[in-house]
Formats: sequence, structure tokens, C-alpha cells
Amino acid sequence: MTPHFLPTLVNRPFGDPGLYLDFLFARRAVLFDLGDLTPLAARKLLRISEVCISHTHIDHFIGFDTLLRVMLGRDKSVRLFGPPGILRQVESRLASYSWNLIGSYPTVFTLKVSELHPDGSALRAQFCSKRAFARELEERFRVEDAVILDDENFRIRATFLEHSIPCLAYAFEEKQHVNFMKNRLAELGVPVGPWLSELRRAVLHGEPDDTVIRASSPGSKGEGERVFSLGELKEQVLRVVTGEKIVYVTDASFTPVNRGRIVELARGADCLFIEATFLHVDHERARARAHLTARQAGELAREAGVGRVIPFHFSPRHLGAEQELRRELEAAFNGN
Repeated sequence: MTPHFLPTLVNRPFGDPGLYLDFLFARRAVLFDLGDLTPLAARKLLRISEVCISHTHIDHFIGFDTLLRVMLGRDKSVRLFGPPGILRQVESRLASYSWNLIGSYPTVFTLKVSELHPDGSALRAQFCSKRAFARELEERFRVEDAVILDDENFRIRATFLEHSIPCLAYAFEEKQHVNFMKNRLAELGVPVGPWLSELRRAVLHGEPDDTVIRASSPGSKGEGERVFSLGELKEQVLRVVTGEKIVYVTDASFTPVNRGRIVELARGADCLFIEATFLHVDHERARARAHLTARQAGELAREAGVGRVIPFHFSPRHLGAEQELRRELEAAFNGN
């Protein structure tokens, strides 16, 4: 299966947490947490359309200003999701600057913030550069089935974990994975072009098999156009399989409630990014700090049946012991 999304940790495992999820076939990315963003070039930051914050400890939120600085002067809209208090915190960060000149900018940057609560209630508001980032368009809504964003091609789910304060873990789920078999396209004598995006959209929308699909070359203005039914193309040139699932878990106590929620969220994931902050010999320190050990992270990944597990958020206490942390996690993941 050709992947459509490329997940990459923003920093080395001893650095600030953060996961950059790049869309390989669209100018778009999702960012999980806003720690140190220095490794991300401006062109990568400008691809971001959604930011999902776990909680606002400084190593998870210090990058807000970096993102804001890059977005200013661009026609851009970004959706940000976070735990209780995030609206007040974003509003305060924005209010710490003077915006007397921003209204004259020819571009508009809009930040749409959704504040999530453990009972399923939520509150959203907008901050727009044209109005000096004043809080506006506030509305309440409810999160159903843990889905905080339902897009055309994917959904994002969130679950609350305990880290002495509420902390969010996230699952990115591609709805369906549509692959085109280029050799079959060649055999049919039809070109690769924008019409394939329409075909993919028809599949993802569940259009009926008798839907007419017109195949033509870019810039051909309909010359040499061929007409197929969606059912024909699904049978001959498409392979539709279950989409990718990528999960991000950080800053969580190893409690029965957290364990159940993490396993449920990550079940069957292709890739689980999970903190492995301490070696298990320090499990009492991990409990006191409300973090996971490498062994606990591996056990959770094994219980959830994930395809791959990638640890991060290592404690500076274990500088020089990176391989030991990785071995401990792998051993637990493999049931050793």
C-alpha cells in the first residue's frame, strides 16, 4: 500500500514532543503539539492546517509564537484543538502583542480554536488578524464518538488522559485508502490527470456504481475524452483498502483508566507514537511525575495490536541510555 501520509517526530526523543504529519499528495499537514519548532522549515509550517495540543505544559506549547510569526502576512486559516482552558490561553498569548498595524495587512490569518472537555462538551471561537485577533464567533457544540474533526478523507479522534491535569491523546484515521493501478490505466489507454482526483472523491463519498466518470488528459478540453462508470473503474483500476491509522500519546500516568483509553484509541493502529519517558527501574518516579516507562509503553502497544511503535519524550535523566530505553520498549512490545 502506497502511504498517503508521512509522520515524523519534530525533535529528537530527548527534545520537546511533537509529531508532524505530512500529506504526500496535498499541500497540507497536521501538527500534534507545539513544542520547539526550530527543526521545521517555514515552508513546512505553512502547510499546517490543523494543530492538536495534548496539554499546555511549556514543552508542548512554547512553539505557538513560532507558528504565529510564520503565519502572519499569509492568507491562511488554521484549526487548533486543545484541552480545557485552551481558548483563554490562546487569547492571552495573542493579547500580549500590539496589533495596531495588522488591520492594514492585505492578507488575513485566522485561527479557529476548539476547546474540548472530558464530558464531550466543547467550545469554539475564532481569532482573526483583520480584527486584531479579538475573540469572536463563540459557539458551543458536542463531540460525538470522540471525533473532533471529520474531513473528506480522514477523521481525528481524541481521548482524555490523566497527567495530573487533563491531557489529550489523538488518533488520525484515513477513511479509505484508494490506490490507482497505473499499469491498468495504461492498458485501458486512459491518461493520468486531474480526473483521478474526481474518481477518488467519488469513491470516498460512496457514490453509486453507475456514476459517470470522464477521463481526459490535462488541457485537452474534452478531446479524446473517455467515459466510464464508477463501478467499471473500481473493478479495473482501483484498489480500495482500510486507511492508515496513526496515534499520538504523550504525558500519561500508567493507571487502569488511562491504560484502557490508550488501548482503545490505538487499537489496530499502523503506527503508535508514544512517550517512553523513564526506564522501568524508575517506575516510582514515573508514577509520581505521571509519565510512562518504556516497558509500560511497549505493553500498551502490544495490547493495542499496533503495527509499529515509535517511542519519544525521553527524560534527560536517561541521557546516554537511549538504546536501553528502546530495547526495554521493544522487549515489552514483543512479549519478552
